[in-house]
Amino acid sequence: MSAPNGMLYGGDEIGALVFDPGHHSLRVGYAQEDTPKADIPAVVGVGPATHIPEAEEKTQDGNVTQTGTKAGGDIRHYIDVTALHVPRPNMEVHSYMKDGQIDNWDLFEKMLDYCYAKVIRSPSEHHPALFTEAVWASRGTREKLAELLFEKYKAPAFFLVKSAVLAAFANGKSTALVVDAGAGQTSAVPVIDGYALTHAAARSPIGGDHLANAAKQLLNSLHIQMLPIYSIQSKEVIRERERPRYTLKSLPAALTLSWREYMLKRQYEDFCHCIAQVSECPYDERVAAAMPGAHYEFPGGYHQDFGPERFKLPDCLFDHSQGPQHLVCAAAGACDADARPALWGNVVICGGVSNTQGWMERLSKELSSRAPSSHRLKSHAPPSPQERRFASWIGGSILASIGSFQQMWISSQEYDEGGKGQLERKCP
Repeated sequence: MSAPNGMLYGGDEIGALVFDPGHHSLRVGYAQEDTPKADIPAVVGVGPATHIPEAEEKTQDGNVTQTGTKAGGDIRHYIDVTALHVPRPNMEVHSYMKDGQIDNWDLFEKMLDYCYAKVIRSPSEHHPALFTEAVWASRGTREKLAELLFEKYKAPAFFLVKSAVLAAFANGKSTALVVDAGAGQTSAVPVIDGYALTHAAARSPIGGDHLANAAKQLLNSLHIQMLPIYSIQSKEVIRERERPRYTLKSLPAALTLSWREYMLKRQYEDFCHCIAQVSECPYDERVAAAMPGAHYEFPGGYHQDFGPERFKLPDCLFDHSQGPQHLVCAAAGACDADARPALWGNVVICGGVSNTQGWMERLSKELSSRAPSSHRLKSHAPPSPQERRFASWIGGSILASIGSFQQMWISSQEYDEGGKGQLERKCP
């Protein structure tokens, strides 16, 4: 199918865009590529422009968008790490995502403005847009997104696909049970012949954010202070477990709580990434004590080895009734008996939390003890951490570049004629 100007939506002449909004970040890039062009934190900084230093006002900051007025001064929106991670007075940090869906549309528009202007660097009316969505996305959210893309951004074509379907597709499967361990939640979604079974999907609020909170509690219990990295001017080399010696920067006054908590959360995530390891069996202190430790240096210079704690920390992801192993059993059990053998034989694992060392091995072991004896259990996961994190985006990139998919886009002409009803018809 061609656009009104004769250009193919997925052809070489023009690139379709793939957007994968998640709780932790938004992935965006061109179809046919292996990885997203940008991976942008799913938060927007909002603050008064009057406090921005002179030097920055003179040099055009590519990561700052300016809109509106408030209390006599301009309000600016700060997007992406180079702008967000600068200490700015009175800058609040807000997420536009809630429960896996877009919740704050004004902030999401700022994010799309940034994507088109600074990442894609091309007018939105030149690019068809494929968006991923959660299985439980509401009808209102889907319709609002279509309205935004067609009416504000004048996209020539638009399509919505369930992220679980794309993750299965990225792993070469049309039928699979997709386990997505993300920042905000973990879900298990059965996909049969390219269609997600929404009634059988199971999810829990245990994800990467839960792990970061557990890391915060662990360090507090050990009386180790996580100093914000932005507050350290310099630090001295010290012996292990010695009291840290550092110099603090002079920071602007009125740094907001939301920004400071956002920055600290990023550091707890880094701590988990470096230290946490999931043991193959439920946490046992004697077994964990026999395993090698891992060294970590904190921003202030304090450093030490972590032994059993590194295995106890991520065990919270599995040690309750909302662990991924229970979600898989619930999702498979909610499907027809005829479909279960294919689902147990194609368990696809994706999401950032699945990159935690030992997580996949533990899930496989938990499932092997729960899978029906009549079914052959087989799990699949891309070998690289990037591919697991970006599984839905990669699936969208493949789909939007396939020739047979080009007739499936909702064109702007179809939207003008049939309105939002086209979504239910073409994007089930």
